[in-house]
Amino acid sequence: MKKFLKFFSLVAVAVLGLAACEKLDDLPYYNLGNDITLSVAPSSVTPTLQDTSSNVLNFSWTSPKYATDTANYKFIIQIDSAGKNFANPTTKTVMGSLGASYTGSEMNNILLNYGFALGATVSLEARVISSYGNNNEQRTSNTVGFTISSFDHPAILTSENTAVTGTLATAGDHSNTFNWTSAFQTYTGNVTYELQYDAAGNSFASPHSVSVGVNMNTISFNQGEMNGFALNTGIAANATGDVEFRIKATTAQGAVSYSPVVTVSITTYLPIQKMYLVGGMQGWDINNPLEMINDAKPDRFNKIFYSYIKLDAGTEFKFAKTPGDWGSAYGNNGASGSGFSTGYNQGGNFQVSATGIYRLTIDIENNMAWVQQKQVGVVGGMQGWDPSAPIYGGIVGRDKFLILANSSGTDEFKFHDGPVWDNSGPDKARWWGSAGTENLDNDGNGPNIVANASPRTRCIWNGDNKLQLKYELSPAAEMRLVGDGITGVPAWNPGASPQMTYSGNGVWTITAQLDANKDIKFLSGPDWGAFDYEDASGGATSTNTPRAIQWTGGSNFKTPTVAGTYTIVLDEYNQTVSINN
Repeated sequence: MKKFLKFFSLVAVAVLGLAACEKLDDLPYYNLGNDITLSVAPSSVTPTLQDTSSNVLNFSWTSPKYATDTANYKFIIQIDSAGKNFANPTTKTVMGSLGASYTGSEMNNILLNYGFALGATVSLEARVISSYGNNNEQRTSNTVGFTISSFDHPAILTSENTAVTGTLATAGDHSNTFNWTSAFQTYTGNVTYELQYDAAGNSFASPHSVSVGVNMNTISFNQGEMNGFALNTGIAANATGDVEFRIKATTAQGAVSYSPVVTVSITTYLPIQKMYLVGGMQGWDINNPLEMINDAKPDRFNKIFYSYIKLDAGTEFKFAKTPGDWGSAYGNNGASGSGFSTGYNQGGNFQVSATGIYRLTIDIENNMAWVQQKQVGVVGGMQGWDPSAPIYGGIVGRDKFLILANSSGTDEFKFHDGPVWDNSGPDKARWWGSAGTENLDNDGNGPNIVANASPRTRCIWNGDNKLQLKYELSPAAEMRLVGDGITGVPAWNPGASPQMTYSGNGVWTITAQLDANKDIKFLSGPDWGAFDYEDASGGATSTNTPRAIQWTGGSNFKTPTVAGTYTIVLDEYNQTVSINN
């Protein structure tokens, strides 16, 4: 019996062994994956805006036959510019599927981020990298090429109002808001927007621009600003005309898109017009131009503008109508008679050949400009009313003159920029009489001004207010050094303070013993309230170097850091003081 059982067991083991061999032979063989082949269709495509959400490019590839369920196959599509060897690819990951498509918006975003111009047909290349889901066993397909172009996806502009009206009295009131949808809507970078406008029917041949900002979609304007837009496009004051607006959108890579045009009817009013200077004398900063004087003579108001300024030889400049807008500049169109032909958004730079004080004039009604060496002086009883020989002083700021004129105390005079009594045109002489306390008249026909000081009067012509010229008179018989920094002199006692010596041409001098690190100032009389000068140098204590002065208020001057005897030179024409050892 035992022998029989032992035999049976051996037979069973043998049968099981044979069965096991048969099972191993039936198992499938799994390799490490096959190479894949990529294809693309179509090989050339020109999408349009209508294809934004539609598939425009289709990729398909063969199966890598990995040892896993196909749902775990991982595919990475790479796209780059042709010939770049996929150095900067855009990628898209697909699981399981043996193909993928790109919509028009997806391809547009790729092209814009690469910096291709709108509408340009470009060559791209694609390949697919297959792998298991854990990125093992990567296989790279063949490379396929195709051509494609980007399409415009403009902003859509809307206006709060299609017709606006303003008045001078309500110029600051809200008038209109513009809103727009984002341009390049599927683009992932920053977009910079500006609002452009031009005369209706001009096809934006000479557009004006208002900067909006990055990724901004709205901007509002008051009545005065909308009125200015209309006037800038050539619509006359107190008239109605159409102005076209559009949005210019620019991607970070430089692609540009323009929105459809929106038309706004604008009824204008006559504003107080302004004109400006921009050029080498102020760094060509169109955002901070120099405002000019509006000629208030009734037949010139809002038409003729001028400014007195000291310029170095070779300085170039233009006139401008609107801060921040180079399109509003008036340039040099060439000589015409005694002046220059000029024009709105036309011409090159004006240039002066010699250093000097200039009167720059522009007539925006007749498109003429004059660049003349002129300055303001005084003409009157103190010199015989001869306009060819005025008494000149110094230009102490743009549109500001100071003249120290000998006078009897009853001399009458006018301010005048010579050389004759002829103000028949914008390029001729200008002169000014009184229009009441501290105001100058508009046409020179006002009463004479009385220099009621002796032996000398300080006459200031002030054009800081570009709509109302001013003047100021003060006695200039003496100038005193006052303060707590004068050795042996009572502190801050004008009547006991030493007088300076006038040597002509606006220059006063004195030699005095000064204490160190104290305060002084200059007073043109023995009592407080007289015309005085303060420090405009920021508290400088330097010696033998001119320091800036001012009469409009400020800190005292500092004495040197070392006590001693110093010669002080006060120059009213150049608005400086020097403390020399």
